[in-house]
Amino acid sequence: MLVELYKGLEAPVLITDPQSAELIKYGANAFLATKISFINAMSRLAEASGANISDIAKGIGLDNRIGPQFLQAGLGWGGSCLPKDVRGLITTGEKLGYRFGLLEEVEEINRTQSLHFVDRIRKRLGGFAGKKVGLLGLAFKPNTDDIRDAKSLIIIRELLSEGATVTAFDPVAAENVKAVYPDIQYCDNAEQVAEGVDCLVLVTEWDEFRQLNLHDLRPVVKQPIFFDGRRCYSRTKAEQAGFEYYTIGS
Repeated sequence: MLVELYKGLEAPVLITDPQSAELIKYGANAFLATKISFINAMSRLAEASGANISDIAKGIGLDNRIGPQFLQAGLGWGGSCLPKDVRGLITTGEKLGYRFGLLEEVEEINRTQSLHFVDRIRKRLGGFAGKKVGLLGLAFKPNTDDIRDAKSLIIIRELLSEGATVTAFDPVAAENVKAVYPDIQYCDNAEQVAEGVDCLVLVTEWDEFRQLNLHDLRPVVKQPIFFDGRRCYSRTKAEQAGFEYYTIGS
């Protein structure tokens, strides 16, 4: 009956047992999470060696056994599906007597990726006490108000715990974050976020942030320091606009 139901989709149909079906579902998302954590680990090597993570990802992705999908370095994966399914597969392994050490490390790389990014900001600013930091984007990914496992929450936590003032703007997710962090300053646009900040940080790659004219933001910031957590901007254009530019993998 199910084969007939899905016949019109002209998609492959795999008939298997329930146990295999469950592991296929867990395994697919866990494998995608592994690709993301792998390229994020490579980004740290790129930062340390002076390599270009964009070229590295492109070169790896040209191997048709690997492919380019999910090889975009960034702040790490969030949301509901990948964290839940990675943890689910680890837990399933534990129940069955198998320690899935590979996925434990995938999870750990993801946990520390945004902390590593925050540490780079901390070092550049000489600490966060008395500093003002502006965040562009709060949702775990663009085009949603979902903040489950959003990297913005980790970044805000670290900034506030060390005495920073935080301004932030997200087109749709601000109200959800406000329920968690009611005391930071929520703005109506990127220009308001940038006013008087010591550092601007791109957290979520909304299209409207990709299209920002950094020349318009330069006059209102206190310090022209820009940390791009999603590799959305061109270093050349950011520097031409008068910003010091830092991103994942460089």
